[in-house]
Amino acid sequence: MTAATSSEEILAKAAQRADLDLNEHEVIREGSHAIYRVGDIVARIGRPGSLKAAERELRVSQWLNSSGIPTVETVSELPQPIVVDDRPVTWWHLIPNHRPATPAELGAMLRALHSLTPPTDPDLPKYDPFGDLRERLATAGTVDLDDRMWLLTRYDELRRQYDTLPGPLRLSVIHGDAWQGNLLVPQSGVATVLDLDKVSVGRSEWDLIQLAVDYTDFARIPETDYLSFVNAYGGQDITGSSDFRLFADIQELRWVGFSLERAAANAVAAQQAKHRIACLRGHLPKPWEWKAL
Repeated sequence: MTAATSSEEILAKAAQRADLDLNEHEVIREGSHAIYRVGDIVARIGRPGSLKAAERELRVSQWLNSSGIPTVETVSELPQPIVVDDRPVTWWHLIPNHRPATPAELGAMLRALHSLTPPTDPDLPKYDPFGDLRERLATAGTVDLDDRMWLLTRYDELRRQYDTLPGPLRLSVIHGDAWQGNLLVPQSGVATVLDLDKVSVGRSEWDLIQLAVDYTDFARIPETDYLSFVNAYGGQDITGSSDFRLFADIQELRWVGFSLERAAANAVAAQQAKHRIACLRGHLPKPWEWKAL
C-alpha cells in the first residue's frame, strides 16, 4: 500500500467519523504531513504516533491568535483530532485566494513572534535542529558508501560545533520552519501563520537562517528583498554573525536529509538528493539551484 493510498483511506475514515462530505477534495501536499483540501476545510494528517503533537498544534493555534499573531484557525465544529491507524487528523479553515508573504512581511511576523513570552499552556518543546537527521543519513537506501561516510562525518562535525556554542541570552518562541510559504496573505491583507508542528522554544537564529541562505547560497532573492526582511525584523542580519556558517551548514544538511527521506519512493527526490550532496561536497559552485520537493 502506497503512502498516498494510505493517506486517502485515512482521510475517508476520518471524514466519515466527522460526518464530512468528501465529494470535493484534493491533495495540497504530501510531505511530513499529508494535507488535503476538503471544500473550504483543510485536513492535516500527521505521522504515526504523533497524537500529542497534533493536540499541541491545536492549542498553539489558539494561543498564537490570542497573543496577536494571526494564525490558521481550527474548525471548532468538528471533532479534533480524529485518530485513524495511529495517525491524527486535524481540521483547519482554508485560507482562500492567498499569496506567499513577502520577505518584509515574514520579518515583521517573526519579530512579533520572537517577542512573545513562552507560554505554560501549551508547553512548547525545546527545538532540536538535528532531530533524527543522523538516522536518516545512516539508513538512506539511495546513497553510495562514499557519500554516506561523508554525510555522517559532516553531521558529527556540525553536531560537535553546535554543542559547544555558548547558550543564547534568551530562548524565543520560534516557528521552526519559517519561510514565505508558511505565512500566507489572503485578500484581507492579514498575514496568517500556518504549519504549526515545529513551533517550539529555541534559538531565534533557526527562524532567520532559511531566508538568509536563500540569499547567500542560492541567490533566490535579491539583496533589496533580503534587506527588507532584515529591516522588518529589527535590523539583525544573521549573515553578519560569526556563527552564520554553522547554522547555514546545518540547515542545508537538513534539506539533504529531507530529500533522502523521500528518495526511495520518488525519482525526482533521489536525483535531487544526489545533486544536493554534490553541492555540499564542493563539486558544484554557488549559487546552487535546488528544486523544491
